[in-house]
Amino acid sequence: MNDRAIIIGIAGGSASGKTSIAAKVYEAFKGKHRVSIVKQDDYYKDQSDKPMEERIKTNYDHPLAFDTPLLVEDLKKLKRKETIEKPTYDYSRHTRSDITEVIKDRDVIILEGIFVLAEEEVRKQCDILVYVDTEADIRFIRRLKRDIEERGRSLESVCEQYLTTVKPMHDQFIEPSKKYAHIIIPNGGENVVAIDLLITKIRSIIE
Repeated sequence: MNDRAIIIGIAGGSASGKTSIAAKVYEAFKGKHRVSIVKQDDYYKDQSDKPMEERIKTNYDHPLAFDTPLLVEDLKKLKRKETIEKPTYDYSRHTRSDITEVIKDRDVIILEGIFVLAEEEVRKQCDILVYVDTEADIRFIRRLKRDIEERGRSLESVCEQYLTTVKPMHDQFIEPSKKYAHIIIPNGGENVVAIDLLITKIRSIIE
């Protein structure tokens, strides 16, 4: 077994299928290796010092919304198989939660988030960089269904957010980061062949 953890970075647009792919990679290795999924979304900046009316204006689809230095620091520790106390985020309060998650001594870390490839310091910590490339209309429909069914959002609010922040930020930051990917997976979690190839590649590194 390696004395350093392998970090797989999985990026792509909102509702592209990143979470599905991360889950399938996790399932492939969890029996034989110690594996954890780290969500970049848990590293949104703490906003407890701001009033609520200011917090709710946060553009969560911009790189500046993230505490990237903390994420990089934690990734370096995880790579050395050291223990971290990972933050979590409370979306109802628009700030960091009081709950943390302890991750220690892992063989494989799956880092999943929209800006994983867009941030140079984050990219440097990853051994394999994956971009999930799903068509914009499919991503929008998935996000629309998810936000209405799971988050109680209205049709109008989802459409407005998509047009004012999600799509412009995707075009400016996320789509251009595709050029850094070692592996591009079209059609998200439904691309069984690409996911199997990714798992085979990871297995060749850690075994």
